[in-house]
Amino acid sequence: MELILKTKGDVQASALFVPVLEERLAILKLLKSLGYEEEEALIDRLNRENFQGKKGQSFILISAAKVVVLLGSGQQKTLSVDNWRELAGQIVAYLKTYSVRDISLVASHWLRGNQDIKHLGQSLVEGLMLANYQFNKYKQDDKNQIKVDIKTVSVYLSAREKISFTKGWEYGQLLAHATILARDLVNEPASIMTPSFLAKEAIKVAGASRRVKVNILEKADVKKLGMEAFMAIDRGSNEPLKFIHLVYKPKGKAKDKIAIVGKGITFDSGGLNIKPWEGMQQMKNDMSGAATVIGLFSALDKIQPKVEIHGIIAACENMPSGTAIKPGDVVFNMDGKSIEIAHTDAEGRVTMADALSYAQKQGIKKIVDVATLTGAVVYALGPNYAGLFANNKKLTDSLLKYSELAGEKIWPLPLAEEYRDFNKSKIADIRNIASSKLGGAITAALFLQDFIKPDVAWAHLDIAGVSYAEEPLNSYTPIGGVGFGVRALLEWLADF
Repeated sequence: MELILKTKGDVQASALFVPVLEERLAILKLLKSLGYEEEEALIDRLNRENFQGKKGQSFILISAAKVVVLLGSGQQKTLSVDNWRELAGQIVAYLKTYSVRDISLVASHWLRGNQDIKHLGQSLVEGLMLANYQFNKYKQDDKNQIKVDIKTVSVYLSAREKISFTKGWEYGQLLAHATILARDLVNEPASIMTPSFLAKEAIKVAGASRRVKVNILEKADVKKLGMEAFMAIDRGSNEPLKFIHLVYKPKGKAKDKIAIVGKGITFDSGGLNIKPWEGMQQMKNDMSGAATVIGLFSALDKIQPKVEIHGIIAACENMPSGTAIKPGDVVFNMDGKSIEIAHTDAEGRVTMADALSYAQKQGIKKIVDVATLTGAVVYALGPNYAGLFANNKKLTDSLLKYSELAGEKIWPLPLAEEYRDFNKSKIADIRNIASSKLGGAITAALFLQDFIKPDVAWAHLDIAGVSYAEEPLNSYTPIGGVGFGVRALLEWLADF
């Protein structure tokens, strides 16, 4: 997909895409400016097709020279960065019905109430690339389906806007590629996506980067470190565990030292507390947090944040067998804290107990973990929002800011002290599932917090509802792995 920037001349492309407000007079005025008069036939078509400029609507004008597609953007007078991203997704939706390889845009049409030309470039390419994503490596080609293959994107803008637009476009490509890698990892079947496969992907990412190194700890290494909790969850599986530690170091002195910890359960059967088949069907995506980490690290060498970043993944399967951990067992994490395994399907938090402790032993004082931790967060927030729990307001505010910019929706939930007693165990320091069935996302977050030292700024993103889309989340997030958190966290890290 080649970007061509033009500053003058008639629009020359197979298709011109123009966003319009939900306002009839504005639509008619735009049509006049494009050379279409208010002929009765055109007005009649607007009425018959009920095109009002509502969000998601489109109106197509075909002539011998080109196709003009009006994209409804709704009533808002100011288009946000995510509005641009969604409108770009609408372009791809149209191109799935009409085969065009060369498209054009006029920047002034898009800068409606928002003159941020850099973010326009960024969001347009993100929307185009992410909306066109398909995971079809295991499918035969559908000869009847129109394949979206954009050869050129011509953008008409002023000379002074060129540099900023190009920078945004190039940055957006990096974010989209990183998200697509994470999506690919989530979409792989569990027979392929084993802990060993995940480790190889981490090695591949490090091998392609000058400033990223990786260390893969095997079972013997993990045992020496005392990660009994992590090893306990792995006991029922024939697949060997892998503990993945990625490190990015910037050029010059690092402004901070941060860990991104991703849950890496490559398949979750529930263990001996086995899930019903409906609940197990998509449990290949229980490593979505790990996919976010690996996707994120694939872009660091080019984005070059000024902070040292550690990516930490405790990867294993949770399977039932004669060697699997049993309900009622007690295990110790690497800090010596005992955990009662009250339910084997609350396994992710047990592996995270060791991953979080390991991160802190690296001298890290700022941690964000990303985990498909609870079904309870889906009941609380539905399929469009991740739950955010944090012990630090500044960290909370930063993550909220950059998630909004990325169009990755998160919502803050409380670390309710009055619920902490629900995690008390009669035989250990803590139990891995609360005694109450209520507030499950909160009690799971409180469990993780129990392994965070008081002087560490920590945030937990429960992405169970948003890691895998059963239906499209928006115009640029199709069914399947979402790659949630990659772009928001990269935006956050790049701004240090």
